[in-house]
Amino acid sequence: MNFNIQSILNNEKVILYPLQEKDFDALYTVASDPKIWEQHPNKDRWKKEVFQVFFDGAIQSKGAFKIVDKATGDIIGSTRIYDYNEQENSIFIGYTFYATSYWGKGINRSVKATMLDYIFQFVSKVYFHIGATNIRSQIAISRIGAEKIA
Repeated sequence: MNFNIQSILNNEKVILYPLQEKDFDALYTVASDPKIWEQHPNKDRWKKEVFQVFFDGAIQSKGAFKIVDKATGDIIGSTRIYDYNEQENSIFIGYTFYATSYWGKGINRSVKATMLDYIFQFVSKVYFHIGATNIRSQIAISRIGAEKIA
């Protein structure tokens, strides 16, 4: 891979910083809301011990970000870039979640646009990994022009 999937990315609303071990408590404060996980395959991710497994995987991926609101400096969610495929010249975006207070405010569109602007400098194809029952995320991603393939 000839690019850093964990560069600091930003736009007018948010900054995406590489996720670090020290971010656990602040990110868990966001993730501890059961409403966030209602449509996710792992519905009990709001529980600390379950979230710890998710967080550890995020750190190990070396492609996870904390999403910070520029106006407040608060961590408002997380997302991940992963599974670079050199032969296909593709990569995945997924494992994204936001504090419910940021739903419906254009944050997801803003974050994904910033990520795509960066990633498409290096790959020709990006896949979004979304749970089959996560209708809310499927609708959100369709709003940025993504096409459902499976």
